[in-house]
Amino acid sequence: MPKNKRHESSKTQGLYDRIADVHHLTMKLNRYEKSVTKYLKSLDLKLNSDSFVLDAGSGTGLITMAFQNAGFEYKRIVSLDLSIKSLEVAREEIARQTQRNKNSPVQSNVLVMPFADETFDLLLTCGVLEYTPLDEGLIETARVLKRGARLVFIPVKPSIVGSMLEMLYNFKIHPLNKVRTAASRYFNILGTHEFPLHQPISWSKTIFLLEKK
Repeated sequence: MPKNKRHESSKTQGLYDRIADVHHLTMKLNRYEKSVTKYLKSLDLKLNSDSFVLDAGSGTGLITMAFQNAGFEYKRIVSLDLSIKSLEVAREEIARQTQRNKNSPVQSNVLVMPFADETFDLLLTCGVLEYTPLDEGLIETARVLKRGARLVFIPVKPSIVGSMLEMLYNFKIHPLNKVRTAASRYFNILGTHEFPLHQPISWSKTIFLLEKK
């Protein structure tokens, strides 16, 4: 990884190591997990008891737990994040909520994930590729997905709240037309989703459901 990208990754890791507990509490109060769980339950993700799932840029595990609560069959879910503290918070929360723990935490960068090509049957990523060049992030997500596998991509959308988050967390929102164009190079776009306005996640996030070509 080039030196400047390593520096940016180190800054991002340091930020989330410092704020992991507060960030987790804020997201819990905003009921992000419940909103994503409800959306995932509406999908046919073609998973079974042998499926491997990746939450790329998992943070404190809210999307991982949303997936687990959605009731799908799967063999293992990997939670990957730069922030060691965030992974610790996630591990404690998942252990508290789940009797049979099928989660594996991995500390790594989403641009250089330590997995073989075509490893996963599903990939979830929320508010992460804002820290990367969009094309590079999508190439890496496509690399680790099996052909025909789904990507549930939850980017930050341009909005007043999104702009506030952009300044607070020091990332860059990708315009949604650029997301569609970039995603279509590697994925079929199966659908998009806007959360209902009464759900706080709707103020900052949208969803693309993609399928690897």
